[in-house]
Amino acid sequence: MSSYRIALNFEDGVTRFVDCRAGEKLLDAAYRSQINLPMDCSDGVCGTCKCRSETGTYDLGDDYIEDALSPDEAAARLVLTCQMRPTSDGVVSVPTRSSVCKTAQQKLVTTVTRVTPHGDAAVVLELQVEDNGRPQFLPGQYINLDVPGTGASRSYSFTNAPGGNHLGFLIRKLPSGLMSNWLTHAKPGDRVTATGPLGSVYLRDTDRPLLFLAGGTGLAPFLSMLEVLADNPSRQPVHLVYGVTRDEDLVLVDVLESYADHLPQFTFTTVVADKGSRHPRTGWVTDHMPAGLPSGETDVYLCGPPPMVDAVRSWLNDRAITPNSFHYEKFTPNLALKESA
Repeated sequence: MSSYRIALNFEDGVTRFVDCRAGEKLLDAAYRSQINLPMDCSDGVCGTCKCRSETGTYDLGDDYIEDALSPDEAAARLVLTCQMRPTSDGVVSVPTRSSVCKTAQQKLVTTVTRVTPHGDAAVVLELQVEDNGRPQFLPGQYINLDVPGTGASRSYSFTNAPGGNHLGFLIRKLPSGLMSNWLTHAKPGDRVTATGPLGSVYLRDTDRPLLFLAGGTGLAPFLSMLEVLADNPSRQPVHLVYGVTRDEDLVLVDVLESYADHLPQFTFTTVVADKGSRHPRTGWVTDHMPAGLPSGETDVYLCGPPPMVDAVRSWLNDRAITPNSFHYEKFTPNLALKESA
């Protein structure tokens, strides 16, 4: 029997996946996975189970009343999970915290397979999930990694596509960083516990031009997205602006060049903020935005430190440019903090 994988995104950032059998209502599939989505009547009458379908196709039938779900709400992809029967894989946003639904983040036990330093700028950490587990996440999401021996955790975006048991992370080197210090002596076979996935910034359906804006190690989620796009090429143009502070901070450019060679719709621009740089493009990401960016026609994804995110938002507002959709994530070094929108 065929089934569809549905990602349930809760408002606290937790994501859980359920397999929904063909013809099965999403509410029933969630309960079968011991996730108690909000509900009251389960008959399409009260509207308590109302959520939003972000991606994917589905059948709502006509066994619900308009007081529970109006035509305007249905047109805006609001759904009643007690009536929704998915007809493809998809993502559904649940307007409540995961704890209310008696579910929680998933924990993974992993082992280090490789630690690759990139000068004093960053480290690529590669992990393998024990017992050949294949963690589920959406391209662009992140996970919390425990820093062994400290009792603390840090949040890092996946650099790989979902579906495998190997995980990759691009981690900024910080002189006093807990993870940075541990990575100096980490070796293959060391265990790392991970909790997640989390995050509301993930690759949606690519039916419009895509603009990716990365600051420093904010490049990581775009590597995950590009790996997915490499397997399912977009017919729409995809452009990445990758900005860093120093020349030494430009890492994994060879990986981007490889994607550009294999994805005819993908182009990228690198930018260095240091005015003394010998790089051909200096300044901020906002100094090198694509010319003629049309309002309402582009999906924009942004990941970087808070000043960069605020600068891009101001740049768009000052020019009255409203993206078709705008997904951004701020990250703060040394803190297990990521803010998404």
